[in-house]
Amino acid sequence: MKKTIYLSLLGIIFLGGLVFALNTVQENNESQNQENQNPFQQEAVEVSEGTVEVVTSDNGSINANNLFIPWTISKNGNNFFLSQRDGAVVQIDGSLGLVEIQDVEVSKDILHEGQGGFLGFTLAPDFDTSKTAFAYHTYQEDGETLNRIISMSLKNNIWTEKDILLEGIPGGEINTGGRIKIGPDDMLYATTGDTGQAEKAQELDNLAGKIIRMELNGDVPEDNPFDNSYIYSFGHRNPQGLAWDNEGNLYSSEHGDSGHDEINLIKAGQNYGWPVIEGDEEATEMIEPVHHSGDDTWAPSGMAFNEGQLFVASLAGSKIFTYDIASGEVDEFFSDAGRLRDIMIEDEALFTITNNHDERGEPSKKDDRLIQVPITEKASTD
Repeated sequence: MKKTIYLSLLGIIFLGGLVFALNTVQENNESQNQENQNPFQQEAVEVSEGTVEVVTSDNGSINANNLFIPWTISKNGNNFFLSQRDGAVVQIDGSLGLVEIQDVEVSKDILHEGQGGFLGFTLAPDFDTSKTAFAYHTYQEDGETLNRIISMSLKNNIWTEKDILLEGIPGGEINTGGRIKIGPDDMLYATTGDTGQAEKAQELDNLAGKIIRMELNGDVPEDNPFDNSYIYSFGHRNPQGLAWDNEGNLYSSEHGDSGHDEINLIKAGQNYGWPVIEGDEEATEMIEPVHHSGDDTWAPSGMAFNEGQLFVASLAGSKIFTYDIASGEVDEFFSDAGRLRDIMIEDEALFTITNNHDERGEPSKKDDRLIQVPITEKASTD
């Protein structure tokens, strides 16, 4: 009898210990899950030559699946170069569908945190011979989050930092800008955000909340509007798109604070008002947008010009919309693919990329994607 009681007590102790252990594991898992629910972090998707799915068709169209937060579309001949925010370049041969994942080697580690990371990326005009590109990426120094612009060279399937063009651009978890493009004047333009500190956008001794302009070697152009300054325009909250029309006029797309996302016609030396004015508000010596979204939120990003219209990718709006420069009319062009980050137009085709794996998206099994749609008609993925 005593032996039976003793064994029963052992059983109870064992079961109690097991329950305690399971509860501890569950609590630890819940705690870890809470830590991992940082709204600015997403579980990375493995991207390799074997995981990226490229779909080509007889008419020459191309689509690619299973990317991870691509930020910029660049193209040379039949080859696409897609920068990924975690710090890689995906090259896709548009004719053969072949994929190469190209590592990025920089002197200051890429900080993929918040809205920062390996962002803007554009090929040099002489890429065929120089194998050079320009990139905008986030880094950390002495505990401070910053951005830098560098040139890079491609060799043996690796992008290696070549020259530092500009460092110390203010960064942060939000409103970090990041778009770079080469204008028709052969100058390099870049957008910077206010990093959540709105007053910086009005400070001419601070590079936050600006559109900046430089020579391709990083020098300040002599005809910039402010002496010895990279600043081309100021008073911006978070500009993320740049495009030029056929007359060389520069347009930018910009995130508003609560709605009031903007399309701006950019003029050298002008003040675009943030945080003093937005939307239809007016102030002396401040420029209003040519169009804004009112109370709706687009979160516009990359943009491109074609035949009198600006095509604008939107993140929160989950669509591409067009802005007719002559009439001022806005229309929806493409939807049903989720958050859209960039646009490139070539001949009769428009290319866009999804960002559904970023901190606010709802990725499908195919995301993130490179998508081609015909420019001649409205389209959807239905």
